[in-house]
Amino acid sequence: MSLKGKVALVTGAGRGMGKAIAIRLASEGIHVAAADIDGKIADDTSITINELGYQAISVAADIGDLDDIDLVVKETLNAFGRIDILVNNAGVTRHADVMELTIEDWDRIHRVNARGTFFCLQRVARELIDSGQGGRIINIASIAGKGYSGTSNAAYAASKGAVLALTQIAAHQLGRYDINVNAICPGVTRTPMSQATMVQRSQNLGIPMEELEEQRNANIPIGRANEPEDIAEMAVFLAGPGSRNITGQAFNVDGGLVMH
Repeated sequence: MSLKGKVALVTGAGRGMGKAIAIRLASEGIHVAAADIDGKIADDTSITINELGYQAISVAADIGDLDDIDLVVKETLNAFGRIDILVNNAGVTRHADVMELTIEDWDRIHRVNARGTFFCLQRVARELIDSGQGGRIINIASIAGKGYSGTSNAAYAASKGAVLALTQIAAHQLGRYDINVNAICPGVTRTPMSQATMVQRSQNLGIPMEELEEQRNANIPIGRANEPEDIAEMAVFLAGPGSRNITGQAFNVDGGLVMH
C-alpha cells in the first residue's frame, strides 16, 4: 500500500508534534488537512506544505466542539474527496499539583483531550466505514496515561488514560472494517506546550530553566528529550503498509522513561 495520494486529517496541526506530523505525512505524498484552533498557525502549516510541493489545506477548528469536528471533516472531504488517515493530536494542559486542579481545569482538559479525540475518531470512522476502503486512526496519547509521575497534572494524565482505553475498544470494534486504531505515547517532547509547562515548573520551584532541563534529561535513559519529528516518524509508520496488522497498541516514544 503506497501512501501517495492518501488523505490525512491532522488535528492540532499548527505547532509542535501536530505540525511535524502533518509535514512528514505530506512528504510521503499524502494530502493533508491541517486543523487547529488557531487558524493562523494552521495556515502556516498548510503554506509550508504547499511550498514544499505537496498538497494541504488548513481549517480553523476547536476539536472540543462537535460542530467544529463536523466542519473539519466536511472541509477535508470538499477539498480531497476522501479521508484515509486521522491523526488525533489536539490537546491542552497546564502545570498544576493535584491539590491545585480546579473543575475548570478538569473540564477544559477533558473537553479536548478525551471528548474531542473520541468524537473526532467517531466522525472520521463513519467516513472510513462508508468508503469501504478501511483506514488508519492514530491517537496521540502520552506516557502520562500510563502513570508517568512527571506529568504536567493528574487531569491531563487521566485524559490520556482515557485515550488509551478508547484506542483499544475502537480497535476491537472497527477492525471488521479494516480500520487500524493505534496510539502513540510521547514522553518529554520539546514543543511549545511542554516548554510552557516547564516555565511554570521553573517558576513554581524557583529553579532556572537550564537546570530543570538538565535534571529532566538526566532521568531519561537515552539522555535526551524527543523532538516533534520523533513522533512524526512513528505516525508515518502507523499510517503506512508496515503496520497493516497492528491495531489496538500504544507505542511509547520516550527515550526509555516508561518501559511498559
